[in-house]
Amino acid sequence: MGVGKSTVGQLLAERLGVGYRDTDDDIVREQGRTIAEIFADEGEPGFRAIEKRAVRRALAEHNGVLALGGGAILDADTRAALAGLSVVQLSMDADEAVRRAGLNTARPLLAVNARERWEELMEARRHLYAEVARVVVATDGRSTEEVTQAVLDSLE
Repeated sequence: MGVGKSTVGQLLAERLGVGYRDTDDDIVREQGRTIAEIFADEGEPGFRAIEKRAVRRALAEHNGVLALGGGAILDADTRAALAGLSVVQLSMDADEAVRRAGLNTARPLLAVNARERWEELMEARRHLYAEVARVVVATDGRSTEEVTQAVLDSLE
């Protein structure tokens, strides 16, 4: 959350000459409500079911750069579908995460005690990210251009 996946994903797609797609955008468009509203209305399990369908559809339909929400890897079927693909994890430390996303009310999983919650989420997800990511690119202290170039370099 807040790592810059949308901005970096768009720049990466431009540099590669391919399309860009974000499953969070797909979900908002399909549902006609924000991610925060979906969480409020249906809870995290309801959102994750919607997200799983959106990821499955995007993987089937899209051949360019695809950005997934940070929790998409919680689903075993999603992780299996990502196997063998060029998955890049963008990372940052807790201080940077809170600075970027901690006060953003559109991020329902960080609504209370942002730093502690972010650290809990990362601890719970770290091994899942490691399972699917071919490379990890740190974003701390880097511009979006620098991160994009680091992604390109790592995929060569």
